Amino acid sequence: MFAIIDIETCGGKFEPQRGRITEICILIHDGLQVTEKFSTLINPECYIAPIYTNITGITNQMVATAPKFHEVANTILKLTQNRTFVAHNVSFDYNFIKGEFAALGYEYEREKLCTVRLSRKLIPGKKTYSLGPLCQSLGISNDARHRAEGDAVATAKLFDILLQIKSNSK
Repeated sequence: MFAIIDIETCGGKFEPQRGRITEICILIHDGLQVTEKFSTLINPECYIAPIYTNITGITNQMVATAPKFHEVANTILKLTQNRTFVAHNVSFDYNFIKGEFAALGYEYEREKLCTVRLSRKLIPGKKTYSLGPLCQSLGISNDARHRAEGDAVATAKLFDILLQIKSNSK
């Protein structure tokens, strides 16, 4: 079982006062298809600078009444428990989530799988392995780029293709 995850943030790395998660989407994948979805904005409890609003479209007003991380932490724990944490450039998403849990006094550890690395291995020779261009080259559309759910759904479709390639190469 897999938990395909994408987050949006207001920083390049987790920092309690200015680099927090602003949105999360978790798709539960049973190895064949997505079976469950959790998606929400998150109030980062800090200011979202215009540079991040320009990238994601997420504003301070949008997150003002959204749940805080500690209010969704238990859901995230349950959804990712005993599942491989899958993300495109997994270290980014994983380290933010791990940082959010550490700020709450919890240790967060999950097995990780990176779709960037897996794509490089199974689909060699691409000019870039960034999510947008890679998906476009594979015919995967994403009408909500740089939003957690849009990117998580695109990553799940990419993951399906990668699983198929891996299956066919056996």
